Amino acid sequence: MRINTKFFRQDAPTVAQELLGKTLTRVFNTGEIKRFIITETEAYLGEEDLACHASKGRTSRTEVMYHEGGKIYVYLIYGMYWMLNFVTGTENHPQAVLIRGVKECRGPGRVGKLLQLNKDFYGEDLALSKRIWVEDATVATDFKITPRIGIDYAGETWKNKPWRFVLNEKYLN
Repeated sequence: MRINTKFFRQDAPTVAQELLGKTLTRVFNTGEIKRFIITETEAYLGEEDLACHASKGRTSRTEVMYHEGGKIYVYLIYGMYWMLNFVTGTENHPQAVLIRGVKECRGPGRVGKLLQLNKDFYGEDLALSKRIWVEDATVATDFKITPRIGIDYAGETWKNKPWRFVLNEKYLN
């Protein structure tokens, strides 16, 4: 069963944790359907969060983050990797959850490549999309919480927020 928009209207740390173990479904251009268990997430919460793209304010890049939760925010890094994020929360309070890993694929750049993402996914509505969505699953309880990674530029306070969630090893293989 597809997760509805109401789920994504919670704050980013809550959604990041609750996405663990859920199924990310992707319908490819060939018609092939693949399902992936979400194993690692990371939360970014508002303009005050110096690790969040919205900390620089509302721009054409971050515009979708200012919408109600349930939209896709993708952006390109290193000119080659599309990073998959789900917008969360309420309108005009920008926040999102980065999908850092799915079963058998760890690393957000690798996830984007596996899912064959591109800029056309920017702003896609997860409740209505015919090519990507999240399906419900039993709530995962066996996971660890760590500080976010790869964001040293955000300073000690923000890089040490315990907003990275990882399913334990038995789920990752």
